[in-house]
This record gives sequence, structure tokens and C-alpha cells, in this order.
Amino acid sequence: MAGPKFDVATEKGLGAFNGFMGSKSYVQGWQYSEADSEYFVKFESWPESVKYPHASRWYNHIAAIKGVRGPVSAPVAASAIAVPEKKEKKVEDDDFDVFGEDDDEEEEPKESRKDMMARLKKEAEERTAKKEAKQRTLCAIEVKPFGTEQDLMALFKKFSSEIKQDGLKWAENCSLVDVAFGIKKIVTTFTMGAKNSSDDVIEAIEAYEDDVQSVELLSMNVL
Repeated sequence: MAGPKFDVATEKGLGAFNGFMGSKSYVQGWQYSEADSEYFVKFESWPESVKYPHASRWYNHIAAIKGVRGPVSAPVAASAIAVPEKKEKKVEDDDFDVFGEDDDEEEEPKESRKDMMARLKKEAEERTAKKEAKQRTLCAIEVKPFGTEQDLMALFKKFSSEIKQDGLKWAENCSLVDVAFGIKKIVTTFTMGAKNSSDDVIEAIEAYEDDVQSVELLSMNVL
């Protein structure tokens, strides 16, 4: 979660969050966002309005947006938010019909606060997982050969075509950069997904022991 970091499960963290919300209506920006939703599920109970007025005001507002019922100003444990019991219909003995139908419509069970918190947490984790699955990283490497007589373009074509992984994509070309004494090195890039490892790619290139002296990772940038 981007933005401010407060451990609202502790008194210190909750106090800091209360001060942070002193002049704010929402955690980020000027309207309700995912940041408000992710902080909301971190609270195990309604923040005390006297001790944490700003946090309580914000919590009441977000609870209203989400349709969570509870006290407006007094703290309450999660278990105290209960579904109202259905009132039994009082029927006189003389009017009771054994074969009659019950005209009362059964109320659908309402989602408890505990279940709602679990659902919101799961949804947040699923959004994060989907975001990470789409993440791509651009890596730049340099490959040093053993000698001056090697065909470096042929070496680049060799390892870039033979080293294959799901999510790994090599650059179409490379650069040959002078090192010293007529020796050049290969500088190129590749992109990889969240499940790939740059270390695995480098080890695969270094496995060409007869052609490659060393491989160095120059940079990594998340796209």
C-alpha cells in the first residue's frame, strides 16, 4: 500500500494515525480510495472517539461508505456489531393453524463485520497479487569473453536464443564496448516477470564456460 505507514493495531501507531488525520478526510487525496479501504480493515475495533477523535471521525465516515453499522461516537468491539434478532410473531392458541403457511418472510443473513473484514483483506491481497503478476523488470548486463578472437555477435545470438524461460525476453541487439587491449565486452538487456530471477539468467550465461569469462548485472528497473 502506497502512502503513510501506521500500525494502528498499537496505541502508538493509532495515536500517530489520529494526528495524521487531524486535517484530512481521507488517507490519500480528496476522495475515498483503496488506501482508506486497506487501513479500515486493519482496525480490530471502533477507535475511541474521546482519545482518538480524528481517527474515530474518519472511521465513522468510511464505515458509512462501506455500510458497516456501529456506534457513531463510542468504541465497540467487532463482536458487538450483531445482526438484530428476528422478533417472533405472537399467535393466539385458538387462531393457530397447524396446516397454515408462515407468512413471515425470512430475513437474509447479514454479513458480519468479521466476515466483511476477511473479505476486504482477501480482495486487497488478490489485487496486489494481480499487480505483481503483471510486473516487468528491465535488466542490463555485461558479458566479458575470454579472448580477443571471439565472435561476440555470434556469442550474443547463441545465449540469447538458447536461454529461454517463461516471462524472459531478450533485447534484439547488443552493444560491443571496449574493455582494454583490444578486448570488447557485450552489453545488452532483457526483461523478466515477477517469477523470473536475474541470478538464474546470469548463471545460465556463465555456464558457457568456454566462451564467457564473467557476467555482471549493471542495473534493474521496474517497468
